[in-house]
Amino acid sequence: MINIKSNTYIILLSLSVFLSCGYAQSNRSTLNGGVDKYEEKKYSDAEVDFRKVVENSPKNFEANFNLGTSYYKQEKYGDAIKSFQSAFENAKDDESRGKVYHNIGNSLLKSDKIEQSVEAYKNALKFNPNDQDTKYNLSYALEMLKNKDKDKNKQDKNDKDKKDQDKKDQEQQNQDQKNNDKDKQNQKQNPQPKDQESKQDNTKQPQQPKEQKISKDEANRILDALKDNEKDLQKLLRKKTGKVKKTEKDW
Repeated sequence: MINIKSNTYIILLSLSVFLSCGYAQSNRSTLNGGVDKYEEKKYSDAEVDFRKVVENSPKNFEANFNLGTSYYKQEKYGDAIKSFQSAFENAKDDESRGKVYHNIGNSLLKSDKIEQSVEAYKNALKFNPNDQDTKYNLSYALEMLKNKDKDKNKQDKNDKDKKDQDKKDQEQQNQDQKNNDKDKQNQKQNPQPKDQESKQDNTKQPQQPKEQKISKDEANRILDALKDNEKDLQKLLRKKTGKVKKTEKDW
C-alpha cells in the first residue's frame, strides 16, 4: 500500500530580503518567527504569525503560502486551499506555482476529493515536470481513484440487487394480499352453516334393532336343550301323578 508523500512545502526566506524599510523588516521578523514555530511543530502559533503578515501585506506570496501550510498541518484543509490560491496569484515563477499546486493537491486528497487532487497534481507537473514528490503523489491519487471506482461499482451492484429483491418481495406481498381478499370474498358469497354436521346428526332416524340370525347347528343345540328340559319335566310329573302327559310340539 503506497502512502502519500507528506512533505508539504514551506517557504524559507533569508533575512536579507525586504530590509529597505522598517515596515518590511517588521513583516520579515514576524514571518521568520512563524517559520521557527512551524519547524518546532507549533502550527497554531505559526499560523498567528503568518496571518499577521498576510493582514499587513495581502499580496505577500511567502506569507500566504506558509499560512496555507500551517492550516494544512492542523487539518484545516479548506482554509489551506484558500491561502494556497492566494499565494498562486502572487507567485513569480513556475517552480513556486508548481509547489502551490502540489500543496493544493495534498489538501484535496486529505479532504477525500480524489478527482480534484489528481487535477491539482497534473497542474503542478505542468509548472515543474521534474518534481518527483508530485509524480509519486499523482500515482497514489490515481490508484485511490481506481479503487474508489471499483468500490462504487460494487456498491451500485449491491444497491441494484437489493432494489430488485425488494421489488420482488413487494410483488409477492401484493399477490398474497389479492389471494386473501379473493378467499374472503368467496366465503361471503358461499357461506357454510357452522352447525351443519350437528343438524345432519339430528335428522337421522333411530335405527331399528336388526333381527339376529342363527346357524343350523346353533338351532339344533337349542332344540336339544328343549328336549332335555321336556324329559326332566315329564319325570317330575310322573313322580307327582304317575302318568306321563305328552306335550305337543309346535316346531
